[in-house]
Amino acid sequence: MCALFGWLDYKGIIPKKLLKKLTQALANAAEERGTDAAGISYIKDDKVTIYKRPRAAHLIRFNAPDDTKAIMGHTRMATQGDKRHNYNNHPFSCVAGDTAFAFAHNGVLWNDKELRKKGLVPESHIETDSYVACQLIEQQSKFDFDSLKHMAETVEGNFTFTALDQHNCLYIIKGSNPMCLLHFEALGLYVYASTESIMKNALKKIGFHKFDAEKLDVVEGDIIKIDETGTVSRSEFEYLTASSHFGWYNSADYYPIHEELLLAYCGCYGVDSSDVELLLDYGYTPDEVEDMLVDTNLLHETLRAIRFEECESVYDTCYGVL
Repeated sequence: MCALFGWLDYKGIIPKKLLKKLTQALANAAEERGTDAAGISYIKDDKVTIYKRPRAAHLIRFNAPDDTKAIMGHTRMATQGDKRHNYNNHPFSCVAGDTAFAFAHNGVLWNDKELRKKGLVPESHIETDSYVACQLIEQQSKFDFDSLKHMAETVEGNFTFTALDQHNCLYIIKGSNPMCLLHFEALGLYVYASTESIMKNALKKIGFHKFDAEKLDVVEGDIIKIDETGTVSRSEFEYLTASSHFGWYNSADYYPIHEELLLAYCGCYGVDSSDVELLLDYGYTPDEVEDMLVDTNLLHETLRAIRFEECESVYDTCYGVL
């Protein structure tokens, strides 16, 4: 449960101070999905630059150069790899062929150790599951739709990835994890965030919610490229669920992995694990429960409805239906 966020400015008409405020507002709002670390990447002098720290976003001052055309950011809730070792935090610095790029991931990959054991990716001092995705791209010796497709069809897990290459091209690789992408055509600006709530909170903070924006479709299996001129191009990959990889695999077997993460980290949102268990027992999916963790009103309304239903059930059992 991390968060991705960022923007791409292709007209250059927005005041630089406002873009810096947008970066900070997105990072701060993205804390709802992770406070262990935060970082951004941008292009400076045609080189990929990464600034990240093992602390909550609101404690970091993100100050990219005035000529920055795109920002790719990440807030982290650590699940694998000690956050105190900054190399475990996102974004990661990568090179495929002659193209340098920054890379970030929201989700959990569960075949990273298997890929290393089989020798498909080399050992690394970076301890996160996410980093194998970078290595898979690097091994293709090129950075394009084909290498991104290869990576997305090789990893197993729940994910959405973002990448920013040295040419200020932004990529979104959409798996099962959420993504919201807006286009402010009049401003010449694209803005993205993992959830609509992050997007709304950030835009309202700096007044961008007053401008018209088009919500672009980003669906499972999409690879979206936005270049520095604002041109959007698309490709696709086959999103392979666990059942697609293993014929004997019941998709329900995936949920205990996700449930375990929810139960381990729900306390970071001030939610008791017993409430999460109750929601799961009533048939809510882990993705639905994850959405409730960041929407307090929805969470409380749902729990009240379940408990009311339970009380009615107990009454009917004891006294019969009237």
